[in-house]
Amino acid sequence: MDVPHLFILNESIRNLYFHVCMWFSMMILFGVSVVYSIKYLAGFNLRNDIFAVNFAAVGSFLGILGYATGTIWANYTWVTDQNQSLGSILKEPKLIGAAIALLIYGAYFVLRGSFTDMDKKARISAVYNIFAFAMLFPSIWIIPRLVGSLHPGAPGSDSGNPALNFKDIDSRLRMVFYPAVIGWTLLGVWIATLKIRIQLLKDKTLLHD
Repeated sequence: MDVPHLFILNESIRNLYFHVCMWFSMMILFGVSVVYSIKYLAGFNLRNDIFAVNFAAVGSFLGILGYATGTIWANYTWVTDQNQSLGSILKEPKLIGAAIALLIYGAYFVLRGSFTDMDKKARISAVYNIFAFAMLFPSIWIIPRLVGSLHPGAPGSDSGNPALNFKDIDSRLRMVFYPAVIGWTLLGVWIATLKIRIQLLKDKTLLHD
């Protein structure tokens, strides 16, 4: 399938189906996770905590894949007259904000591992999960847009966009882009549900023992 040949991006625009779609799926899975954390705090049902942590885990995995594909993409397209190196690319506000967001969620799993009491672990993790989800928006969407960046959609950018601008993404890309978002999301949900079923089976085994 042909794709529009945008300045600098050219055929690499196909990475849109991976990098951007994975991040969309990550946001959706994190959203599902925080809903289950809120449900846990409302009724203290440990089943909701299991749902929350597994959706967060798969969301983090997709986030890491999205970060990796974005870094590779940037290495081949973010080339200026100064011939920026990968080291300078990694200092980009968008990538720094994304790394901060992933580290915040990484701390969520470290926090969970520091408790042995299941109820205490679930309560503190649920509160932290809400905080982590709230921090996604300033670290990924707000702060990087307030400063100069090579990333599409940044102030002063005259090419590219965050994949939703109708000036730069045409019908050929949308035919794959939107189904890809749905596909990556469904794949993430499927993996999360498998992990949840395995954990529920393990918990039943432990209870019987």
